[in-house]
Amino acid sequence: MISVTNLHKSFGTVEAVRGISFEAHDGEITGLLGPNAAGKTTTLRMLYSLLPPDDGEIRIDGLDPTRDAIAIKRTLGVVPDSRGLYTRMTARENITYYGELHGMSRGEIHNRIGELVETLDMADFIDRRTEGFSQGQRVKVAIARAMVHTPQTVMMDEPSNGLDVMSTRALRRYILGLRDAGHSVVLSTHIMQEVAALCDRIIIIAKGEICANGTAQELLDKSGCESLEDAFVHLIGTEEGLLA
Repeated sequence: MISVTNLHKSFGTVEAVRGISFEAHDGEITGLLGPNAAGKTTTLRMLYSLLPPDDGEIRIDGLDPTRDAIAIKRTLGVVPDSRGLYTRMTARENITYYGELHGMSRGEIHNRIGELVETLDMADFIDRRTEGFSQGQRVKVAIARAMVHTPQTVMMDEPSNGLDVMSTRALRRYILGLRDAGHSVVLSTHIMQEVAALCDRIIIIAKGEICANGTAQELLDKSGCESLEDAFVHLIGTEEGLLA
């Protein structure tokens, strides 16, 4: 479970995150939805201890990222916006390296990679160097690397960006499986179909602030709109806000 209270982050004179508060529960997919430069990625980076907050409080499975950064990394699985694969290494070697960083034994890593290869359909490329991989293959390796230590809480930043239809469908099935297994999943996206297909709760962020927070139906009721896309535009204020 994630609990965020009054989170702030500025870069010089730019206030990227301005007083964000929310909770993300186990067994749910929580969507962070917003236009470009809304503060979604900055929020995620503070959650997984890559950026220190200027103010506010974060608790992830009872841990504080500002004081328990190493312990946080053991309970978290993170798929960042930049996949960051080591291109001279094979997919297996990339995943193995992260397993070793988490203190897993060789036998544990071997068994876990076998499970992930089957789940994510990676058999055709698991022992190929990742240089030249398709976007779908890169995302699968990034997910396997993030999940090798079986974390309770999973954060994904725009995971379907650049994927084809079949890869997107497979990714959605995997994310739903994580939820059904009791994981807490936080998904940052700007794709409305993804939100509708996956998210149990939706947090709409614009200009560093939360505009709305609730289930899809609650957001429709609050906005008086019939579609999530229309509700999103209504709740962030104006269509011009999408370009801000």
